[in-house]
Amino acid sequence: MIGDCTTAALVSRAGAIDWLCWPRFDSPSCFAALLGGPEHGTWRIAPEDPAPSVERRYIDGSMVLETRFTTGSGEVALIDFMPVGNHGSAVVRLVEGRRGRVDMRMGLALRFFYGSAVPWVTRLPDGSGLVAIAGPDMAVLRTPVALQGEGFTTAASFTVHEGQTVPFVLSHGPGHLKPPKPVDARAALTETQRFWSRWSRRCVARGPYADAVRRSLLTLKALTYHPTGGIVAAATTSLPEQLGGPRNWDYRFCWLRDATLTLLAFMHAGYFEEAQAWRDWLHRSIAGRPDQVQIMYGLAGERHLREWEVDWLPGYQGARPVRIGNAAHDQLQLDVYGEVMDALHQARAGGLAAPPESWDLQRAMLENLEAVWQQPDEGIWEVRGGRQHFTFSAVMAWVALDRSVRSAETFGLPGPLDRWRGLRAEMHARICREGFNAERNSFTQAFGSKALDASLLMIPLVNFLPATDPRVLGTVAAIERELLADGFVRRYDTGTGADGLPPGEGAFLACSFWLADNYALQGRRSDAEALFERLLALRNDVGLLAEEYDPATRRQVGNFPQAFSHVALLGTAMALGNGGPVRTRAAR
Repeated sequence: MIGDCTTAALVSRAGAIDWLCWPRFDSPSCFAALLGGPEHGTWRIAPEDPAPSVERRYIDGSMVLETRFTTGSGEVALIDFMPVGNHGSAVVRLVEGRRGRVDMRMGLALRFFYGSAVPWVTRLPDGSGLVAIAGPDMAVLRTPVALQGEGFTTAASFTVHEGQTVPFVLSHGPGHLKPPKPVDARAALTETQRFWSRWSRRCVARGPYADAVRRSLLTLKALTYHPTGGIVAAATTSLPEQLGGPRNWDYRFCWLRDATLTLLAFMHAGYFEEAQAWRDWLHRSIAGRPDQVQIMYGLAGERHLREWEVDWLPGYQGARPVRIGNAAHDQLQLDVYGEVMDALHQARAGGLAAPPESWDLQRAMLENLEAVWQQPDEGIWEVRGGRQHFTFSAVMAWVALDRSVRSAETFGLPGPLDRWRGLRAEMHARICREGFNAERNSFTQAFGSKALDASLLMIPLVNFLPATDPRVLGTVAAIERELLADGFVRRYDTGTGADGLPPGEGAFLACSFWLADNYALQGRRSDAEALFERLLALRNDVGLLAEEYDPATRRQVGNFPQAFSHVALLGTAMALGNGGPVRTRAAR
């Protein structure tokens, strides 16, 4: 992934940008080959040699990607980045000759609105490149290389010699305005590298996992929509959780359940500005009637995220449907109350300045929670098979009361503490009575159910019960027996039909990190480190994680890169590094 904190592009090992939405993460794509083929939009720059050796890395703690191609005649580096600063939104690709000479080929197929709109292409008056327009969108390609049209695509052949650099700059702008100004590619590279390197050097993480922590923090920063502080769950839509199946969702929105762990990760790494911006986004998004709080919002807090299907895209390796928008935005998920209250409590404890209306907003949300906490809901996994009394939802409702009581006690905030304490105790007793199955010696997915759910691994992490409580130990043991796949954790048994979808998906990476957290809190440090090391080994060649891992095909699946996976990685890394989000969330 490369990005400019307004949107992001995905670059393949073959030198192709196969996914890019402009001008925002959630805008329609102009390159969608990831969910179809080259005819749906792609931009490839690579050697003519059909089988070069390929190595990739991010340069110097940045989001500047270097892909090094080696052929029989020489070596070139493709430097890809999206400039930060006052350049508008653009993609810069520099082809640098490192050794010998290499014959190169460029192919550009712009396809706006999710691969469906072929633009009208004309040449710039000064001959420096091309302008492509389709309705509201314009893209301008500038390069010194001679360009030619080939069947509604743009192509170029050129040779790069040692010491030579050939630039390509693709800029976006509104279709009704003049073309965006040229970008000085070299100056933009220097400025962008400096920005990311300075940002990553602020990280206070030390120890054996410092590099993994830094890369995950960079990923979260790159998934941040800078104008508002919102952080998207992933840069993509409809990458399947089940290869070839229908478990395909749009993750280009901001989920409340990411709030607390994201906030803690930023604060513990020393990024208080980012934590403040995220907390401020949270405040603005949930503002309004408390009974209208949603589980997710758009980048600026938009509430209407209508879901529809792109029937002209065949999907990633045939996984259909391709979905835009997310119908789960209007589900009832009681766990978000706990996430919001915990995030705001941790923000106060971390010293972040709170707007004066913050506590009044929390109290209003608590009043609504008191009225709805006993209702069934769709749960953390956003099931589409009907509401249940999910145990984790009830636990997080308890967290909402617990953190509010703690905030009132610690910071002298007004509220009906006796009532809140009484309700907190009532919730705790009910969860332990109805959410725990003595026969199985485990908490279960829903009240009265025998099914397991990996979200139950959060019980000690949110301080509902100690990690060494016999009921927690029994739950961890049950999950180890029944939900592990190749040593990684599945969310639940998808064969029960509880989620309303056909069975089958990979192991959920965040849940696997939570298991490592439980090991650490139980004193099983060697088990925690071993699992954590195995999870780190699943990252791709530049340190990125998707949502899930498919043990059968031994590959990552689901939307990519996934903020939730990287947030969970950060929590475990910092916990194993002598205190971090896991311990702090359980202790404050």
